[in-house]
Amino acid sequence: MELTGLQEEAIELLKNLISTRSFSGEEDGTAALLEPWFKDHDIPCNRHLNNVWAVNNHFDEAKPTLLLNSHHDTVKPNLAYTKDPFDPQITDGKLFGLGSNDAGGCLVSLLATFTYFYKAKGLSYNLVFAGTAEEEINGKNGIACLLPFLPKIDVAIVGEPTLMDLAVAEKGLVVFDAVIKGTPSHAAHPNDNNAIYKAAKALQWFENYRFEKTSEVLGEVKLTITQISAGSQHNVVPDRVELVLDVRVNDRYTNEEINKILKQESPVDVIEPRSLRLNSSSIPVDHLIVKAGVSLGMKTYGSPTLSDQAMLSCPSLKLGPGDSTRSHSADEFIYIREVEEGIEKYIKLLEKALK
Repeated sequence: MELTGLQEEAIELLKNLISTRSFSGEEDGTAALLEPWFKDHDIPCNRHLNNVWAVNNHFDEAKPTLLLNSHHDTVKPNLAYTKDPFDPQITDGKLFGLGSNDAGGCLVSLLATFTYFYKAKGLSYNLVFAGTAEEEINGKNGIACLLPFLPKIDVAIVGEPTLMDLAVAEKGLVVFDAVIKGTPSHAAHPNDNNAIYKAAKALQWFENYRFEKTSEVLGEVKLTITQISAGSQHNVVPDRVELVLDVRVNDRYTNEEINKILKQESPVDVIEPRSLRLNSSSIPVDHLIVKAGVSLGMKTYGSPTLSDQAMLSCPSLKLGPGDSTRSHSADEFIYIREVEEGIEKYIKLLEKALK
């Protein structure tokens, strides 16, 4: 199919996706919107829960496989919206609407790209497209549950807004719950084991702590205290202070290593990770897909934000139209030209890398 037609169809699909509510865990409607695309293009597709996927026509088990993946769930709109988040309005070349930028533009661009190559012969890689659910909540019913149904994936392009630059690495995430214990007492009496005063020293320690290994692409591990809770009334010294730590992990550490270090060194009585499964991810900078992108003028960088890359065990690259700074913002939008150019650039990238 010609490029212009695919671009027009992709933008129409994006409008329909915007107008269909698809909060994480509630993506039935948008999953149902993806299926007719495949039918209209005579492409057999599969659906597991709210995840929709297909393989290219000339799939060959002897070849390595490239996954093209993006998500169709969204966060809930914030209260600062001035436009209807479910009304896909176009103004001054901007398509407004919830999920337009994160990650609807990427999703339809990758879908159009997969369709463009669906019947192509002589590709060096097989292609798999997967439009997945629950990315925004790192949910169990998203790509994590779909992977067992897919062919073995050797490398992946994950569609997230990167201004069509190459995010060759992405930080992992570990959220920790920590407790600092003290002695409860009446506020009028002496207490040299006040949990809140102890917490003040612990907070200073966390603020000053630096993990030793720095990544060339992702920089330092970033540890941030994001929540603190203590006390129930003015005249009672509490027996504990509870903290929540957000730790963004570079590619020099595994999440298990971060967990071990903080358990050994942090000045708290209890510290436990909520999950260790969201590891950092990367792709070698000399991988043929990266080299192909660089030859097209795409820049490489390390991304501080999390995506479905964290669920993949293969080398993966984050790449897509749109701007990450618009994600989860009020009056979210993507430029129409960004979607059109995204499809063009995805196609040029695969033409260079896979033929």
